[in-house]
Amino acid sequence: MSDETSTGTGPSTGKDTGTPAGPQPEPLRFFGTTWVEHDGGYTGRRIGVAAGSLAAAAASCLVLRFAYQGLAIADVGTPVTVMVVVMFAVCSALAFGHTSGAFSKRPDPDRQASLRGLLAIGFVGSLLAYFFRSLSEAPGEKLHREEYEAAKAQYTRRTTRRTGNPAKKPRRA
Repeated sequence: MSDETSTGTGPSTGKDTGTPAGPQPEPLRFFGTTWVEHDGGYTGRRIGVAAGSLAAAAASCLVLRFAYQGLAIADVGTPVTVMVVVMFAVCSALAFGHTSGAFSKRPDPDRQASLRGLLAIGFVGSLLAYFFRSLSEAPGEKLHREEYEAAKAQYTRRTTRRTGNPAKKPRRA
């Protein structure tokens, strides 16, 4: 979430710039900020993302099938073939778990960088996690909504003004 900042000399109130004051929602990939109010073709985008990620996963499985056939034609032997199949299966399962977890909490950047190779090998699992999450919501919407609501509540608490002068408050005996 980002508090509104202006390039001018003072803090923006939203009155002079045409943009609302306070925190702005963070855009999601493929959805922009339509996830906030579920407007602007949100449902169509969710259907498109679900269909696209499922089609990409199917195409990826087809490519992996060609790779498997290449191993069979090369006659590399059963142990190598089994090891490659198990490697893709395990990496896909780990990528699925990591990707689904990243939709509910922000991943650690250092851990994300160290898992980059595993996620690249297990790309089918990441695509399937994206597909399954897009059936219920925009991937990452729940996390972004929680952060946005917390930022709005904090902004409201910061900007509400107290009424009255506390120095004139009557003392209790």
